[in-house]
Amino acid sequence: MGKLLSLLARDDSNCCSPQKYDVFLDFENAQPTEGEKDVYEEVEKVMLSAENILEELGMYKGAGREIREAITTPNEDHVRRAWITVLPLVTKLKSFYDFSLELEAIVPKILGELCSGAMTPTQHLETQQALVKQFAEILEFVLKFDEYKMKTPAIQNDFSYYRRTVNRMRMCRDQEDSMPSAPDVSVEVANRMSLFYAHATPMLKVLSEATSRFVQEKTEIPIENTTETLSTMAKVCLRMLESPSLIAQFQREETQLFVLRVMVGLVILYDHVHPHGAFVKASNVDVKGCVKLLKDQPAVRSEGLLNALRYTTKHLNEDATPKHIKNLLAA
Repeated sequence: MGKLLSLLARDDSNCCSPQKYDVFLDFENAQPTEGEKDVYEEVEKVMLSAENILEELGMYKGAGREIREAITTPNEDHVRRAWITVLPLVTKLKSFYDFSLELEAIVPKILGELCSGAMTPTQHLETQQALVKQFAEILEFVLKFDEYKMKTPAIQNDFSYYRRTVNRMRMCRDQEDSMPSAPDVSVEVANRMSLFYAHATPMLKVLSEATSRFVQEKTEIPIENTTETLSTMAKVCLRMLESPSLIAQFQREETQLFVLRVMVGLVILYDHVHPHGAFVKASNVDVKGCVKLLKDQPAVRSEGLLNALRYTTKHLNEDATPKHIKNLLAA
């Protein structure tokens, strides 16, 4: 099991007072205990393709030029070229969507391990660090995927063109016979994919809805178990990043940015799942501390994460959010 300095006390103070504990979660080297192994291995199988998906999405170029030519000069050559260019892109988009379904299925399983039973959130962190690490990796993947997707408007353009062309080909049998076959995407799946990619942050939507369903369906697990687990993890990340002695324990330079992303992901997810969100005065999340820490980072590290808090949270602009929090996050 990874290294951990025990919590000295549960933090019963308000969100803006100093933390009462020092914690080191070993996000680099945590290994599963016997009790974690089954769920760990299941999650690991899904997450094996996460890095490749981010790489493919990061390099996604789209078929904008070919589609424009097919629309402005719709002769056979241009239409065929656009179709041939779009087909492999749709196959990629289908693989991204399929991954979101796998993520949706494993999130309740890992949450069930981290939030159920008689253990406190602190004890879960102490004894299940490998699963905590995997949950952190899911959060980082979600933030990265959605950031890349928001920077890639070609995705929706390509998929819209694909759907229009498929519909036109179905009505014109001669054209369908003369063109390369479409990927194996049913009308129902195409409709679901269209809704998935129409959302500004599709993976966050999948994660937050899966977590909310977990809270609603697992009635034997109080909602407080889940929200306190998220807020405790967020506090741990914040404290780790505030402490030079804890940062010094990182073996890899990129781990600090990883923990930063995970902290932001936890605040966002908490805001989507908790009935009153992360920004109210009674929140167990130290939003002020998180934002101040982000603003102390170089802009290249922090700006995307600050924007994620500004634009992908659920309750920030509500009346119950204190003015100083809104001002702190003002663009």
